[in-house]
Amino acid sequence: MNTELLELYSDYLLSAFSHTTATGLSAMTGGAISHDRITRFLASEEFDSAALWHLVKQMVRHLEGEDGVLIIDDTIEEKPYTDESELICWHYDHSQGRSVKGLNLLSALYQIDDVSIPVAFEMVKKTEWVFNEKRKKWQRKSPRTKNEHYRLMLWACQGNRIEFRYVLSDVWYSSSENMGYI
Repeated sequence: MNTELLELYSDYLLSAFSHTTATGLSAMTGGAISHDRITRFLASEEFDSAALWHLVKQMVRHLEGEDGVLIIDDTIEEKPYTDESELICWHYDHSQGRSVKGLNLLSALYQIDDVSIPVAFEMVKKTEWVFNEKRKKWQRKSPRTKNEHYRLMLWACQGNRIEFRYVLSDVWYSSSENMGYI
């Protein structure tokens, strides 16, 4: 992985005030990096939770301690105008009390003192179709529940030997199965 280009791309995303594009990043560098190079970089590999861990492991090891906590939460990045797919589809947003179209992401942050580092994530992909009898229509469904994703992220963090004292999360993840796993 080209970490230099990843750093530049991440900084660009964080500092942008409006839409971000590979062409915009290329223009920002005065053409030193072509938009084709950026596009190839983004398509070169899948950025998954294991790749994230590889990037942050050294920093976590430097900072971790017995007072560290693992914070697990989910968020929906709304994409109301994007075509529906396995990744961008309808998800129930408990903060709004309704379903919204977008990306549903579960993330795990390692926090110690005033530093927070993302250490794992799972994208909710709804790859199955089921018929909703109540609404009389077909809808997408994920083969894994959010609680299963939650436990998988905990398992990965334990497997990566991250030192933490507590796990913090929304009440939505307080099932007896999750509490027993913790």
